[in-house]
Order: sequence, then C-alpha cells, then structure tokens
Amino acid sequence: MRVLVYGAGQLAQMMYLAAAPLGVIVSAVDVATETVVNPVSKKPTGISLANAIEEAQAITVEFEHVPEHLLVDADKSQKLYPNIASIMAGADRVREKALLSKYNIPNCPHMIINDVSQLDQVLSTLGERVIFKASRDGYDGYGQWRMADASDLDKLRTEFAALDLKKVPLVAETMQDFDREISLIGARDKDGNVKCFSLAENLHHQGQLHVSVAPITGLTESLQEKANKIFDTLATGMDYVGVLAVELFQCGDELLVNEIAPRVHNSGHWTQQGADTCQFEQHIRAVLNLPLGSTDAHSISAMVNIIGCTSFSRDLISIPGAHLHWYGKEVRAKRKMGHINVVASSHKALGDKLNNLLAFLPLEHFPELKAEAARLQAN
Repeated sequence: MRVLVYGAGQLAQMMYLAAAPLGVIVSAVDVATETVVNPVSKKPTGISLANAIEEAQAITVEFEHVPEHLLVDADKSQKLYPNIASIMAGADRVREKALLSKYNIPNCPHMIINDVSQLDQVLSTLGERVIFKASRDGYDGYGQWRMADASDLDKLRTEFAALDLKKVPLVAETMQDFDREISLIGARDKDGNVKCFSLAENLHHQGQLHVSVAPITGLTESLQEKANKIFDTLATGMDYVGVLAVELFQCGDELLVNEIAPRVHNSGHWTQQGADTCQFEQHIRAVLNLPLGSTDAHSISAMVNIIGCTSFSRDLISIPGAHLHWYGKEVRAKRKMGHINVVASSHKALGDKLNNLLAFLPLEHFPELKAEAARLQAN
C-alpha cells in the first residue's frame, strides 16, 4: 500500500516512520517544485507526480496551505483524504469561521474585515482588546496584530490600508480571557468511526507552541466528553477522514474553538510515546480505512519543541522516559528543529523529569519550560 503526502516537512517524515511497520510506503511532494521525494532524505524518487497519484491508495496533506491547483488535481483522483473542502477550511479563517457557525460551535466573537472602513465598528462590536488575524497563510504567530486598547487603532488602520483586504481579509476577534489553551486530536475513518485522544494542555510563547502536556491536569470526564462532542460534530459534518486537530480555549467549564487543523498536529506529538497508537499511525490507518487504533494514554506525557537552536546536549536521553525526535533541518530563528517527548507515571513525576531536562538545554530557547516543570511538580 502507498500513501502520497503533499508537503515534505517533519510531519510527512513522521508519517513515513509510523507507516513503515504497517508495510505502507509513504512518499512526499515538495509543493514548491511539485517533485516527489523521500520524506526522510528529501531526495527525488524519480517518479512523476502523475504516476505517484496513480500508484497511491490514498493522498493526504501535512499542512493546509497546499497550492489550490495541486489539491484540485489530487481531488480528481478521488483518493484525497481529508476532502478538499476540509483542507481549505483549515487554510482560510473566513471559511473556518463559517464552518463553526454552520454547526453552532462556540468560538470567539469576531468580525470579517475586508475594508479599513470597517475598523470603526470594531470597538463597538468587539471591545478594545482585539486580535486581528490574516485569513490565510498565517501560522506560529505570523500574520497577527494585537490591539491592546483604542489608542492602537490609528496605527493599525495605517498598516491595514497597505494590505489587499479584498484578496486576504482579516478576522478580528475579541481577545478572550481564558483559563488555558488546550487541544484535542482525533481521527475519523471512511465508515464514520471516531476515536479521540486525551486533551492536551498547550503553552505558547510569542504565538508559537513550546510545550504540550497530556492528559491535561484536572481532566474531568465531562470536559473530555464536551471536547469529543465538538470533534464529532465537526468531523461528521465535514465527512472528514483522517486526523483532525481542534484547538480550544477553556473558560471554566466551557470550551471555545480557536482554530482547526486538518492534519496531524504539533500538539499531538506526545502520542508517539504516550499513547497506544500515535497520531501519525492513526492518520495512515484512517486514510487507508484500516481499523483505527486505541487512543488510550498509558503515561503522563510532555512534548517540548526545540525551536531555533541546535546547542543542546543529546545526553538528555539519559533521563528515563525522554525521547528525542530530530528533523534534520538547517537552523534558523523560530524554526522547529525537533522535539523531545518525556513520559512519566504522574504529573508530579513528569515535572521532576522536565526539571532534570533543563540541565541539558540552553534555557533562552526554552522560556516556558522551567515554570511548567514547577507547575507540574506542585500537582
């Protein structure tokens, strides 16, 4: 069996590694050159894209910003999972908001801005604390502007006047007060079967995910069920096939959807060591309509992103339960170079291990880790 992945980054690489024990061959498409490559070595396979599409039993994506003409070509094969509408909803915040509204999924109060004249309505509609997000091509904090109070509006008006808001509208959202950011990773197969992992708690720095912990501290059955219901509503409504990530704000007992990602997701990397079936294998199973695996968490896990640095000690793997995943990229600022998964028997024991991990890392590149270790140690 063969699976073709559009995108040739670390997510395609991890799908390749997870699929190999199943006897599934994964190839990737460098979407910039439209070349079929090996997901690990990145070397061209010598197979044309047309032949790769023909040979594959399933076609999928590792990120949602695949050029639309490539998605259209893949869709014609009737092998694309998830479907093109789901991928495009994840790539466009305007479509995403329409999807959430269609299924009555709670999310942040918002406005769609396609002309600077609409900024005059923002204060009265959304208040003084607002985040503006480019509707397309924004990720890891890029393509975002914040208004802390009304005095910021004139400066933003000048910035936005230089943008083509007809082509790429902005989504303006109330800056929501929330208890924490969490996410749910789940999968749906072609027969409509759904399995979700435990909720993960996510810590961001400058708009980029730095640490995920799963299951979340203080997890209740009702909160997990509420998140699972949101997932099921979205996945069923979209006739979704594959792994889907739903990012959420927890506000007391209520959940608001922040974003969806129609693919395997950074906040699900903990499943590689912390769950019976990792998200990457689960995605391969789903798109090939193989039986979905168990999503039970057998440990308390943390995923720590390695961002913009290579100057850490690989001796960190001497910590029991610590696992290094390296992507083999050229280093640059804010680039995800790899991640570390750490598993333990309890949240407190996980905090102890994260505290031990600090000795092997340049702390300036891991600004959230010390405080997170202390928080978990207090549990």
